[in-house]
Amino acid sequence: MSDLEINPELCSRILAAFIADEVLKVGAQGVVVGVSGGIDSALSFALAVKALGRSASLGVAMPYRKSSPESLADAQLLAAHLEVELMVVDISPQVDAYFATQPTDDRNRRGNKMARERMSVLYDLSQERSALVLGTSNKSELLLGYGTLYGDMASALNPLGDLYKTQVYQLAEHLGLPSNLIQKPPSADLFEGQQDEQDLGFSYAQADRVLFHLVDQRCPEEEVVEMGFPAELVRAVRDRVRRNQFKRRPPLIAKLSARTIDLDFRYPRDWGH
Repeated sequence: MSDLEINPELCSRILAAFIADEVLKVGAQGVVVGVSGGIDSALSFALAVKALGRSASLGVAMPYRKSSPESLADAQLLAAHLEVELMVVDISPQVDAYFATQPTDDRNRRGNKMARERMSVLYDLSQERSALVLGTSNKSELLLGYGTLYGDMASALNPLGDLYKTQVYQLAEHLGLPSNLIQKPPSADLFEGQQDEQDLGFSYAQADRVLFHLVDQRCPEEEVVEMGFPAELVRAVRDRVRRNQFKRRPPLIAKLSARTIDLDFRYPRDWGH
């Protein structure tokens, strides 16, 4: 059994119970999930349906006019597989309206804007339905900072945040998700031809093994290199983890009082029940 091999049946039961419990705790009516056509959002949506049922799990596809048609087709394939209705919201009008007044050719700016517009839609729909926004970022993405702050990284609860990308694939296969979603190259689909692993400069399979030793086993960088991993890969992974720490913590609050929120005042959210 490899370091990254999971017990998928046990994981699926734990994560479904997590979703159901957290929704029940706050008195919400269900969850809202952004369904991109990728494996992460597919798995989150499948776990939501497993935990809450079809009527309490809303999947929302939010294409931009230049998005890959295959992404929407794969989202619709997933919805058909799960036997749920998929809401489609075109974000082109609001994105184009903004960049009409703030023109730019910067693909990162445009991509981040799209990610945040999508999250704005999800939070609006969650308000309408008295639901929670379900996250889709996996542990690899969170550690490497591969996501948009207050965009795809935002959520009320996240069932995938402690699963590495390679473990996401294991669980998706166990749950029988469409092979088309499992086999496609990972992509945020923020611009034409974009692929995660090209952006990162290494594969998730490589990164996950390094991250496991650096993070889970707390091995020094030198020790990981001695295990046989290329020094350049270990350094690149480590640097991304350090550089993106700001994405994994709440906004810093300057301390002035004896009970500063998130420093000294840390009651659990279900305090008082």
